[in-house]
This record gives sequence, C-alpha cells and structure tokens, in this order.
Amino acid sequence: MAQQDWWRSAVIYQVYVRSFADGDGDGTGDLAGVRARLPYLAELGVDALWFNPWYLSPMKDGGYDVADYRAIDPAFGTLAEAEKLIAEARELGIRTIVDIVPNHVSDQHPWFQAALKAGPGSPERELFHFRSGRGAHGELPPNDWPSQFVGSTEPVWTRLPDGDWYLHLFTPEQPDLNWAHPAVRQEHEDILRFWFERGVAGVRIDSAALLAKDPDLPDLATAPHPHPFVDRDELHDIYRSWRAVADEYGGVFVGEVWLPDTERFARYLRPDELHTAFNFSFLSCPWDAERLRTSIRTTLAEHAPVGAPATWVLCNHDITRTVTRYGRTDTGFDFAAKAFGTPSDLALGTRRARAAALLSLALPGAVYVYQGEELGLPEAEIPRERIEDPMHFRSGGADPGRDGCRVPLPWTADAPHAGFGGEPWLPQPDGWAAYAADRQAADPASMLALYREAIRLRPAFGEGPLSWLPAPEGVLAFSRADGVRCVVNLGTASVELPEHAELLLSSGPLDDGGRLPEDTAVWLRS
Repeated sequence: MAQQDWWRSAVIYQVYVRSFADGDGDGTGDLAGVRARLPYLAELGVDALWFNPWYLSPMKDGGYDVADYRAIDPAFGTLAEAEKLIAEARELGIRTIVDIVPNHVSDQHPWFQAALKAGPGSPERELFHFRSGRGAHGELPPNDWPSQFVGSTEPVWTRLPDGDWYLHLFTPEQPDLNWAHPAVRQEHEDILRFWFERGVAGVRIDSAALLAKDPDLPDLATAPHPHPFVDRDELHDIYRSWRAVADEYGGVFVGEVWLPDTERFARYLRPDELHTAFNFSFLSCPWDAERLRTSIRTTLAEHAPVGAPATWVLCNHDITRTVTRYGRTDTGFDFAAKAFGTPSDLALGTRRARAAALLSLALPGAVYVYQGEELGLPEAEIPRERIEDPMHFRSGGADPGRDGCRVPLPWTADAPHAGFGGEPWLPQPDGWAAYAADRQAADPASMLALYREAIRLRPAFGEGPLSWLPAPEGVLAFSRADGVRCVVNLGTASVELPEHAELLLSSGPLDDGGRLPEDTAVWLRS
C-alpha cells in the first residue's frame, strides 16, 4: 500500500494522556510519560497514536472543554514538548492524530469570556447561541432540546444575570459555537493548519454530526425534518472546506459520527469530505455471531459506495472496557443501560476479549486500540466520592460515568501505584498490578503478547476484501488475501477447524481433540 494511504489499514492506539503514564510524579499522566513509553508502543507495533485532547482546559469534561487549542495544558507539558513527542514518535514510524472538539469550547475560552462581558445583542455573542428566554419574564429556556449526555436530566440552556440564555448540548462549562458565523469556521481551519504544521498526520473530530444548528432553534418536539442539531446538511460544506486544508498537508480525518441511517453516514465519507469515521455499530454489538456478522456486513456495505475504509474498535475512553462488557449477561453496550454494581465474569470476558482482538484485527480497514485493552484491563468501579465524570453528576448520580475505563495504567508490578508514577488522579483497584505491562511482557500467554503477535502477523491478511466462508451455527469464518482465514467460535461447543496448512495464531488453546473451543478465535493459512 502506498505510504500516503497508510490510514486505510492502520492500527491506531488511543492515548488518554491523563491516565497513560506520569512522567513527573504528580499523579497525572503527561507528555513526558508518553515519550518515555514510546519504545513500548513501537514494540506493540502500532502505526499511529490518537491523543484525546491535550489542550489548555479547566478539565470539567476530561479535556473536552478546550480553553486554548494552541496551548498544551500545563498538567500535561508544553507545546515544545508536544512537538518533540510528535517528532520522536515519527522517528519510530508512529504517526500522531490529535483530537479537535468543534461543537463547543470551554466557558473559560477567550471568546466566551468576551461574550459574557459584552452583553446581550453584542457581536461577541454571535459566536455562540445566545437567546432570550420564553415565558412572561424570559424565565423559561428558549427550547426543549435534550442533553447529549444520555440519561441526563439537566437542561441544555443556562441563564445569565443579564437575562440571556446560552446553549450547551453537554455541560454549562461547554458553550456551543455558532457554526453559521464565518469567524468560527476560519478559526478552526487555522487550528487545523497550526497542528498540521507541527507534524500531526491526522485529526479526530469529536461529535462531528452536531456542529450545525437550525438558526431558528425550534423545539425538538415540533421541529420538522431535518433534525435541528444532528446531521444537518450544512455540515458537509464545513467538512469539504476542512478536507481542502488537510489535503494541503497530506493529513487525514476520522469523524465521531453516531448515525443509524447508513446512507446519511456514508455521506460524510465521500472523497472530498472525511477519510474515515468511527464504527459504533461494531463497538456496541453484543458477543453474538449473527449480530456481529450483520454489523460487519453492514459496515462494509455502507463504506463500499464511497470507497472509504471501515474502522473497527472494541472500546474507547467513553465505553465500558471489553473484558468487563463481554463477561456480563448483556454483552452489548448502551449508555442508557449503564448502572452501578453490574456483575461480570472476568474470566469469560477475557476469553471473549482475546477472541475479539483477533476478529477485529483480521477485518479489512483500520483498527483502533484503546490504551489498556492490550493489557486486558477490566472496567474499574470508582468509589462515588472519587468520581469526576460529569455524566455521573448530570444523571443525578444514577450513571456510574466513564471514569471506570480511564483508570491510570499499570506498568510495573512491583512499583508503587503499579509504576504509573505518583498517586493516580483516579484510584487503581486492588490487584491492578497483576495486569502490569512488565509482567505481561514476560508471559507468552498474556493479552499483551497476543496483541503484539497479532499486530505483527496482521499484514498476512493483505489488502483484499473479506469473503465469508461456510461455518457451523455460532461460528464466524472469513478469508482475505493469500488464503489466510479467521475463524471465531461464539457458539456453545467446540467445532472442527477447517482444513489448513498452518495455524498462525490462536486466542486460546485448542481442546484435546484439536478443535476450536467456544469463545476462541484462530488465524489459519490454507
């Protein structure tokens, strides 16, 4: 594959900086910690790193409340250090993808602070969505839009002492930008250039389908089609402009696009818009052969008309970790279903997560690996008094939030705090050291060893399309280039392996009869 098309089949590792590695001992992960662990990432074999927001931020929503896109938050380091990290990673053959949050900024952003000072009707407020309230005295919110935090009972409008209300689809600390204003568009194109000029290879776009709003801000209950703030047609002109900027630098985009309509989804991936988008169908799919087969088929079909590669991901910084999710009675994922105290069989979940790793890495397209998945980390249940995620608080305390998948990584089994650094900003559960990278690196049967070997062998599948093979009920089997096959048993009994010349890799041992046990995957060469 041509060098410029690296993103079509890349393995991309997601770095949540705050929880990756603490280089200065203050309990917060930082760029120094990432730089120190670059050899680990190179040995893992990944092609690129996607960094969650590392910008200056009050951290009211894990850094997704950005106060300055051209500055690194001091908790993480400096801009010079980010530039050094980008360069050092590139020397190891690892590209960098940064996260852009275009829907909103922090309430501490200079633009919003200026809007607060300028008052109602000012040009500064036109950069956001300020409105008068309804009711006899303007005491009611301007419309009935719901929060984008599932389960939240909080309004998306906040009233100021001067009587104006402002829109925030997430938290009050994250005011939504007005993308109908030319200054908003120009600023973001300048931000893209700023980071491309510093050597980043790509940009991940947060909440990519939410930017544009109906200018009348109508009630959702009475708004005609299209939706007043999701997947509006105006978005495509924005992303065509962005694509022109990316093409100047050879950069790529991946969009966070949650849409049930496959035709609407594919529009974002036309040749002059985004290069790729996250595949949430696969991520949230239960551990069920037919439903996974349907998800894979649908994903490939919706990407085919626009020639875009699919993306595959099992977990990210918002989603319950794979080991825990696959060990539960309900193995799918739905934000609305999250609850405290949901039991999980971690041994079962680990077997399935190992098989799922081989499944995802065998599929055509790009694969994203969230930090700690290669260590088989389970979801941690954070004590209520230590939870920081606003999703928990905006649900009235019902939702456990997303902190459980953000617990700082264990690096060294025998070191304090499992080698993360100082006392972590989120508590590590008892027994966390058992998952430490140094211990797993010495164990050929570990999750880390499996990921390293799978990523090393992955090119054997080539660039060819996926062809489904006949298989027993509950089994997924497909081939790619050069007769390489992936077989995954999601059934309830062992099955015979198809004829093959070589067993390349197995997620677990075969049974005594050489058959493929349940919740196990293999890669075969025929």
